[in-house]
Amino acid sequence: MNKDIFTYIIVFVVLFLIVFYSHQTFLSCKEITLGFSLEKIYLFHAFFSALVCINLRVVSTVDKLFTQLGFIYLASLVIKLVLFCIFFYKSILTIETFTFSEKISLLIPIFIFLLTEVVFVAKTLNRSNKKQF
Repeated sequence: MNKDIFTYIIVFVVLFLIVFYSHQTFLSCKEITLGFSLEKIYLFHAFFSALVCINLRVVSTVDKLFTQLGFIYLASLVIKLVLFCIFFYKSILTIETFTFSEKISLLIPIFIFLLTEVVFVAKTLNRSNKKQF
């Protein structure tokens, strides 16, 4: 389990560094400015995706919660959405109109970290299903 947790942390840190700096470099080359902090958006998604994966991996070792892992993951996604709205209310949710580059810049970290999170969660759930039978 410790190896899995270490792997999650390393993957999300490396993913953050590669994708964020690539995104930032692309925006700088095209001279596009955003109305919000791209770094904070990436940090939020990287941190909470890693946290969700780690928590699910730890919870998967508890026999009483073993059958509820899918529901726990769905609840964690809702909590992540609510926390995103709370943390970024002033910087994002008060903007009246978004440019196309701002919309895409918000969606890129969501999809990248969500897809990575889903891969790790699926591995945890598959490992748990094999353990159950």
